[in-house]
Amino acid sequence: MLVRGLSNHMVFNMKKSLAILFGGVSSEHEVSRLSAAAVIQNTPKDLFDLHVIGITKDGRWFYFDGDVELIPDGRWESYEGLIPAAISPDRSVHGIQLFKRTGVQSIKIDVCFPVMHGSFGEDGTMQGLLAVAGIPCVGCDVASSAICMDKALTNTMLEIGKVPQAKFIWFYMDEFEKNTDEYINRIESELGYPCFIKPANAGSSVGISKAENKINLIEGIVFASSHDKKIVIEEGVTGAEVEVAVLGNREPIASVVGQIVPANDWYDYDAKYNNAASELYIPAKISEEKQQEVRAAAVRAYKLLGCSGLARVDFFVRESDGAVLLNEPNTIPGFTSISMYAKLFAASGIEYPQLITRLIEFALEK
Repeated sequence: MLVRGLSNHMVFNMKKSLAILFGGVSSEHEVSRLSAAAVIQNTPKDLFDLHVIGITKDGRWFYFDGDVELIPDGRWESYEGLIPAAISPDRSVHGIQLFKRTGVQSIKIDVCFPVMHGSFGEDGTMQGLLAVAGIPCVGCDVASSAICMDKALTNTMLEIGKVPQAKFIWFYMDEFEKNTDEYINRIESELGYPCFIKPANAGSSVGISKAENKINLIEGIVFASSHDKKIVIEEGVTGAEVEVAVLGNREPIASVVGQIVPANDWYDYDAKYNNAASELYIPAKISEEKQQEVRAAAVRAYKLLGCSGLARVDFFVRESDGAVLLNEPNTIPGFTSISMYAKLFAASGIEYPQLITRLIEFALEK
């Protein structure tokens, strides 16, 4: 299936200078490394000069020009040629600065792709830095990144926009500690079991657990609070788990629909990245009519949340009545070799290198 509706391609008069950021102070640091390696390997080198910056878990920035094979397992941090670096907020620099022993070297950057998942990469903070620096950024802007990263804000926006989703409750951990019985009673009466406990600001299923009873619920809330002090509880939904990749700015298009059959009881971190038994179906094993409904809902939510550039939007198709319920959007979805975003667009007629080029075009268009 070839997706339609994309604007005409930009014509680059000369190679563009592309900065790729990866790593970061995030629980999804390891996933970012995997995604960045795949992006670097698939970026058309005839169109872009790559400048790669790795950020360690403790927040140190380094310019890295070594072998991309050193990135996935973290060996890049031992590379002898690392140079301390930073994005300059000074717009006269319009790029990055390398802090060499001989002095500071500035490199002009035309566009930046922050291949960073989770906190300080996907939540609007990096987008804000790039906005201050005047550097076009692949993906969503500050506001939409922040909203989509925070599940409580996302769910509230979707509720206001009347986009169907699972029932939810959210609270701050200190409120739960003061009114534990009240919140537990509310969760049990409004959501029931099973339910899912999530830190409001995290991705890749980090910090998420499933509760079948009160003991599970309390343990899950404590576990989630180790990742974020804002907690979201969602009702369990039995049905197909499907995903759609969305691409574009004001006139976004949706890919074919993919379906996940997790190796584990639910699609947790292990099932996503470690367990080869998880199965992916492209297209999803749902009717063509239901696929069109999912794709339309993905584009509607994308626009409602103010997304631009890209996002992957995840849904449930409930078994009992076929209802399409939005699970969550991901503004910087995984770009690993097994991630759905690139696979979905490949199945839609846009291969990985072309997809990266399109994403950069949309960043420059904004």
